[in-house]
Amino acid sequence: MSSIINSLGAGSGIDIKQLVTDLSNASRAPKVARISTLAQQNQARISAVAQARSDLDGFADSLGQMVADGTLRSTPTVSDDSILGATARAGIHADSFAATVVVNQLARAQSTYTGVVADRTAAIGTGTMTLTVGGVAKTITIDAANNSLDGLANAINASGSGVTASIIADEGGHRMILKGASGEANAFTLTADAGAEPGLATLGYGPGGGMTLGQGAANAQFTIDGVAFSRASNIIDDVVPGMSLTLKKAAPGQPVDIGASRPLDMIKQTVGDFVSVYNQMKKSLESASKMSGPTKSLQELERELASLVSKVLSSHPSINKLTDIGISTTKEGLLSIDSKKLDAVLASDAGAVEALFNPRRDATHTEATDPGIAFALDAIRDKAVATDGVIDRVSKSLTESRETLTETLEKIEVREDAYRKRLEKQYGSLEARLATIKATQTYLEQQIKLWTNSRND
Repeated sequence: MSSIINSLGAGSGIDIKQLVTDLSNASRAPKVARISTLAQQNQARISAVAQARSDLDGFADSLGQMVADGTLRSTPTVSDDSILGATARAGIHADSFAATVVVNQLARAQSTYTGVVADRTAAIGTGTMTLTVGGVAKTITIDAANNSLDGLANAINASGSGVTASIIADEGGHRMILKGASGEANAFTLTADAGAEPGLATLGYGPGGGMTLGQGAANAQFTIDGVAFSRASNIIDDVVPGMSLTLKKAAPGQPVDIGASRPLDMIKQTVGDFVSVYNQMKKSLESASKMSGPTKSLQELERELASLVSKVLSSHPSINKLTDIGISTTKEGLLSIDSKKLDAVLASDAGAVEALFNPRRDATHTEATDPGIAFALDAIRDKAVATDGVIDRVSKSLTESRETLTETLEKIEVREDAYRKRLEKQYGSLEARLATIKATQTYLEQQIKLWTNSRND
């Protein structure tokens, strides 16, 4: 009976349960609303900073990729690609260039082969052999553990001499083929040492050896504009600045013209794309910076990005900044292009414009002297996202604020729950007292009524 009487709302006629709910809501609602609003504002800042970082990363990565994959690099041209191939080397310009190449001889690697051996696993004799490549001698040991054609091939391959041994099937058995690196300097001999069993001599090449010369080692012989060159490889990286030449076949007396074409349309498009993407990123940064709180620190990043326009990006004496090719900053802080100025600069010195985006890389053109726009942008991005960089600081601050607001909301819920329970207890006690008083009142009323009736009787 007591628990029923003490239940909220029983006996007094007052809706105690609703009263407690209204009082607790009146206490809780404004506090929760305030924290929720702050949490929403903080999340909006987090989203804005994340968008700004994404735009910055995307801008830097896409520009860097265009430089890396050669999109902005001058392209070599050849008049007969069956004789000669040419590619631009990464980080170096194939500037306007014209020359005539004649390929007289390709570089070759020496190769030798044995006679047919019926059983590649049969004993061939023990002892040592000397493998000499370019004057450097290696000792090849054949003993009980590797006394076979297979064992000899494995020992040669393990010698580190640069000579490769292969076993091939041939009619009636197998042959061993030896092949060295290309170039005259990589010619080799393989001879049996004194004391070696006679069978080893038949598997050597050189004085007293039984192997046959398949092809002699030779250097590539070619001329460029009549100047003779000799190289150990058919891939030539050290003759034409910015170009890698691949000699494909010997063609004495057949000149091949080489040159370079610069991707002017792609450079113009890249300049326009750079301005468009920069402006998009600038707007996302401004959007984040305008919000109150730690995002104001992003203005530091905005200033660094704005400095790109006037930053020296190459060692060219007069065309070394974005402002030199017609890019300027509007009063709103966005970039714009003077197309006429850009066209004029491309017409006068397209290489200098290319160098702003695809910088030279050689002994005198380094990241310090010729950073290029991609490297400069990467430096700004890496600094901003590095530990204690502006984006890192802002992100950490916003994350801490989110965690603090979450903890605050949890504490409010705990306190408000305790407050509601106190109200329930207080009003439950009041309800019980009121029920007792009401019961007493009813009893007294009944007694009075009985007394009155008895007197009337």
